Amino acid sequence: MASFTLGLLLSCIFTTLFLCNATHYHNPVQRHRHHPRVASHNYKDALTKSILFFEGQRSGKLPPNQRLNWRRDSGLSDGSAAHVDLVGGYYDAGDNVKFGFPMAFTTTMLSWSVIEFGGLMKGELQNAKEAIRWATDYLLKATAHPGTIYVQVGNAISDHACWERPEDMDTPRSVYKIDANTPGSEVAGETAAALAAASLVFRRSDPVYSKLLVRRAMRVFEFADKHRGAYSNGLRKVVCPFYCDYSGYQDELLWGAAWLHKATKNPSYLGYIQSNGQILGAAQFDNTFGWDNKHVGARILLSKAFLVQKLPALHEYKGHSDNFICSILPGSSSTQYTPGGLLFKMNDSNMQYVTSTSFMILAYAKYLTSSRQVVNCGGTTVTPKKLKAMAKRQVDYLLGDNPQKMSYMVGYGPRYPQRIHHRGSSLPCIASHPGKIQCSSGFSVMKSQSPNPNILVGAVIGGPDQNDRFPDDRSDYEQSEPATYINAPLVGALAYLAHSFGQL
Repeated sequence: MASFTLGLLLSCIFTTLFLCNATHYHNPVQRHRHHPRVASHNYKDALTKSILFFEGQRSGKLPPNQRLNWRRDSGLSDGSAAHVDLVGGYYDAGDNVKFGFPMAFTTTMLSWSVIEFGGLMKGELQNAKEAIRWATDYLLKATAHPGTIYVQVGNAISDHACWERPEDMDTPRSVYKIDANTPGSEVAGETAAALAAASLVFRRSDPVYSKLLVRRAMRVFEFADKHRGAYSNGLRKVVCPFYCDYSGYQDELLWGAAWLHKATKNPSYLGYIQSNGQILGAAQFDNTFGWDNKHVGARILLSKAFLVQKLPALHEYKGHSDNFICSILPGSSSTQYTPGGLLFKMNDSNMQYVTSTSFMILAYAKYLTSSRQVVNCGGTTVTPKKLKAMAKRQVDYLLGDNPQKMSYMVGYGPRYPQRIHHRGSSLPCIASHPGKIQCSSGFSVMKSQSPNPNILVGAVIGGPDQNDRFPDDRSDYEQSEPATYINAPLVGALAYLAHSFGQL
């Protein structure tokens, strides 16, 4: 098919706005019961949208109850290059590659959101579980063969050379794996954590599925620990610089063991943590928690075993967690905040650290409240109430209380980003443009100033720079690209806030 001109593609956008954005989800008018505090944001609406976003990232055969109707089936032959079934799962961000490392982390954090705050989610709990299961069904496929984990579908370099809808993609769907000869303890450890965490989500509602998940998690963790090595070495040309592991694989081994200890209560995992914790970096100082570095998450999770489950063997993780909290307080020399008050870690996708840190703070506040304890930072006492206020401030900034007066969640509030770095969202949908849009033809739209025709409801993007500036430029992937691992921890934080202000 001949290349489309910019004018022809843009002519479809007006039509697309009407044909493709009739999103079907139940969002009843809220009749708030009396509550002592009045919220400045509709956290319940934001919660609904933060979960809905995952439907826009789905790969594979979409179900009849798909609510983001501008998306269609895609990647239906994924895995065939290696004669395996790898259909399903999520595209991580604005491209059409399935990266196993961030997908597994997304699954772990979605699961942790439900484990801690699912009891508050009311009608959204089932949607959150469906988002988790879409990922775990894929991870079960990726780990179906003992001694092998399929960690990526699609070549990122080829994929990024095109700007096309996932439904149209014709780039190679290459399949990449780790095994005993090409180990990948970080991605295997994270996959084990994801499966173990998800097993807790489904323990009551689907015990058979839950047992399948935890058994697979145990097998995958054994592989991760036995065949130690970084996938960034054996698969460097494929995974770097996209999801190259910079922090080493030790954090994922500690993280995976922590989740298996929680999921199984098997004393062997406690013994593993006690024997290997220091070697795996339990006490080393770092306060950045995201898809690469899991040390902070492991510390907070293990502190719960001490604070809530009263497991004295893990008492040191209270101190490790306190050190993290002290290091992120405003005014701390080890953490930067923008003039408008946003936690700022780095230019590239900074909002992922805002959402993950906010979740960590709220989870730890919950554990401290349960055990009637506080954090002491030098001469400063930090109460659970103060921690909750810190997290709320970050979430409120994300939702619009910022110098730009803009929500960084697409579809929430009166003003939000219009030109996000996302192929499917930026190109005309199938209903308005059934014909294929070729690999390079879409770049004319990518470089244009036209708003994205398909609203990726709930997508949280990379966000503003260190001076609170945001250009809303589609080509600026550092600030304008959404990602599943940005949303996953936010789900739990929003559930807590919606409940706290009587919206659920």
